Amino acid sequence: MKRTRGGLHLLLAVLAGAAGLTAKEDAWWQFRGPAGNGHSEATTLPIEWKESDVTWKTQIHDRGWSSPVVWGNQVWITTATKDGGKLFAVCVDKDTGKIVHDIHVFGVASAMLITSANTYATPTCAIEEGRVYVHYGTYGTACIDTRTGAILWERRDLKCDHEKGAGPASSPTLVGDYLVFHVDGRDAQYVIALQKRTGETAWRTDRSIDYSTIPVHHRKAYGMPVLIPRGKKTQLVGVGGRGLFSYDPVTGKELWKMRHRGWSIAPRPVYGDGLLFALIDRDDPELWAIRPDGTGDVTDSHIVWRETKRMPERSSPLFVNGLLFVVTRNGIASCLEGPTGKVCWQNRLKGAYSASPIYANGLIYFFGEDSVCTVISASRDFEILSTNSLDEEQLMATPAVDGAAFIVRTEKHLYRLARLPTTKARKESRK
Repeated sequence: MKRTRGGLHLLLAVLAGAAGLTAKEDAWWQFRGPAGNGHSEATTLPIEWKESDVTWKTQIHDRGWSSPVVWGNQVWITTATKDGGKLFAVCVDKDTGKIVHDIHVFGVASAMLITSANTYATPTCAIEEGRVYVHYGTYGTACIDTRTGAILWERRDLKCDHEKGAGPASSPTLVGDYLVFHVDGRDAQYVIALQKRTGETAWRTDRSIDYSTIPVHHRKAYGMPVLIPRGKKTQLVGVGGRGLFSYDPVTGKELWKMRHRGWSIAPRPVYGDGLLFALIDRDDPELWAIRPDGTGDVTDSHIVWRETKRMPERSSPLFVNGLLFVVTRNGIASCLEGPTGKVCWQNRLKGAYSASPIYANGLIYFFGEDSVCTVISASRDFEILSTNSLDEEQLMATPAVDGAAFIVRTEKHLYRLARLPTTKARKESRK
């Protein structure tokens, strides 16, 4: 493990950043929003819509599943050519839908072949005032000036074998002065923190599992760490191949780990009411509730409960007021009690699901792969409030929230969906 100095300063930055990001929704700056848990403070998001109701619709070239991030009047996503030869970052004006920047960030001489289910621009950006951080897995990481579009720094040495057919998917996050992300390939498995101002390595910690006896494809994962409390401090927790790990965000020191049988895991864990909820495995997903206060190997001591039936392969869990809401790829939605794992209800939604659900103002939004969104009540009783569709072939990216609007990425377009004014308001606006 490599680390740098400045522990007290960095600790204060991490604690201040964690408090600010969870207390106020200034921007949808990372995958799943300000706290990384799919929650929005918005109270006027649309509940019903159709294609003709969109505020704007902008075509995005090439292919990418990265989710939109929003800061100020900008929306950023990444995209890439089908063969992975060119990697781009695109900025769109959130009010008009006009493209502000279309930046060719990296060229790739010979990208590994991937399945059509993935793209070379699947990891979601992280953004803050003046800077956006783009990540393409083994193909490179860069920091871009959001005003000028200039590339401020880049790293192309953080290589891993994503495996033929798989491709990159892990997204970065900002923690204090660091940009942090997972590197879990067939040949390398570690977590790394880069100095966000310079791109230099602050710390790097290898996964503390002996992978030499584990099949190479079981060493992979596509997860993203989440910052959660640990007493009066914080910890970074994320899922890797065959293990779930907690790290000190300042130094990178491993705090605890939990062994499991899973691999190629993508859902981001969530935290609520003192428990961590993490999805384990891709082929036979399990949802584990974990006490995140341990030290060392806590596999046999800190699992509170497990649910092994009808759990998500791709979509991340959502925790709301003591309840967990999840949806499987084939559309089975479930509500479970957080403390006990007791299933309150299970019902099938139409379509397939890869995007993670969003919570706002007592409602949950499930965006399906067919660009249909089902809105339900966030309660112990299953109640569908609306079903809404867009005229698109595929939706894989989790939408962003911007005030009273969703920013939705589909296969070919970026949309802004806002609540329509009432009939009375529309009549008055025409006078």
